[in-house]
Amino acid sequence: MIQPAPQVPRGFKNQPYEYHHILEVEITSISNQGMGIARDNDWVIFVPFCLTGEIVRAKIYRNDKNCSYADLVEIITPSPKRIEPKCPIFGKCGGCQYQSLSYEDQIKLKEDQLSDTLSRIGNCQAPLNPSIQSPKLWNYRSKITPHFNVSKKEKNRSDLGPMGFNQQNSRHNIIDMRDCVIASEAINEAWPTIKADYHSRAKEFKKGSTILLRDSEGSVITHGRQPVTEHVLGYTFNFLAQDFFQNNPSILNDFVGYVSQKAKETKLPYLIDAYCGSGLFGICLSEHFEQVHGIEVSASSADWARHNARLNDVENYQVMAASAEELFKDLTITGEQSCVIIDPPRKGCSTEFLNQLMSFKPQSVIYISCNPSTQARDLNTFWEHGYQATEAQGIDLFPHTKHLESVVVLSLV
Repeated sequence: MIQPAPQVPRGFKNQPYEYHHILEVEITSISNQGMGIARDNDWVIFVPFCLTGEIVRAKIYRNDKNCSYADLVEIITPSPKRIEPKCPIFGKCGGCQYQSLSYEDQIKLKEDQLSDTLSRIGNCQAPLNPSIQSPKLWNYRSKITPHFNVSKKEKNRSDLGPMGFNQQNSRHNIIDMRDCVIASEAINEAWPTIKADYHSRAKEFKKGSTILLRDSEGSVITHGRQPVTEHVLGYTFNFLAQDFFQNNPSILNDFVGYVSQKAKETKLPYLIDAYCGSGLFGICLSEHFEQVHGIEVSASSADWARHNARLNDVENYQVMAASAEELFKDLTITGEQSCVIIDPPRKGCSTEFLNQLMSFKPQSVIYISCNPSTQARDLNTFWEHGYQATEAQGIDLFPHTKHLESVVVLSLV
């Protein structure tokens, strides 16, 4: 039977490959986005769910200016390091990238990627410590956000169709999730009932939506404005379910403990927790400093940080709700007596923030990042202003995924 030609997406560039062109390639390395890297002559092709050394058959779905992207069709010659993934939808769901690799090999891969990123983009030659590994490899996530789509063409539907996460390399196709092997046990136990409730109310939804599932001491919170409780290093933290908080509780004692030790070693009297959120780092590190100042642009988050300081009887912690343009304006302490912790979003620090930080001239900076590429970019500003890195540390908050938290400790020479 003759198969119909695939429908070419609007805007598809048909050079150097036609849409759905299939080719056989060898994977030579893995990108820090978890994609296998192959080359056809000098042209780079990215293929997901591959391991270095594998021969695969791949199907092109996008051509960019300097590279192409393909779906994995078949593994012709598997890597001897390939193992059986735990999740039945691994290879379809875009949530995990490395379930086919042992945890030991995942850590080695991520460390190599972090070392390369810091040196190549950030010109950082600081020694890289062995990664802090997650105590839990499965069922560690305290928050997930599955979603569903609703087509305007559908009428009188009795259910919502697939509910889960996006298919790899797709913004529209959702892979139905029965459970999630990296989500907490409480979330997986609650999910079938929550899912069934959404399906029973299918006719209420005029468009797709994202569902919040947040584990709070074994109870699953689904409303973003509801308070959540977390415990780190003997401290208790309350915050809204929709707000940012690190999502692997099992590693937080080790993670925050490392940052605490590095800050303590500075022997400086003052700590500044820039963009402090609900106060995690500032409160946990407060015992090592005379004064701790949390700076937060969100008034709501600043209120939660103050609440958490009172909740934990931390009296040397002051929170300021500052504007983004004048973060350090109201501080009465000097930079030469201060250690500053920064933990920006994935896009890294803005030029505006870095300019303010360099003007303040803190003696020590602990730069925490969920995106080593933007962290490495920002490090070049520190070199230009007389800082040097004493060490770097990888922290594996999210096993089986491409993500690795990076901490770089900096001091003013």
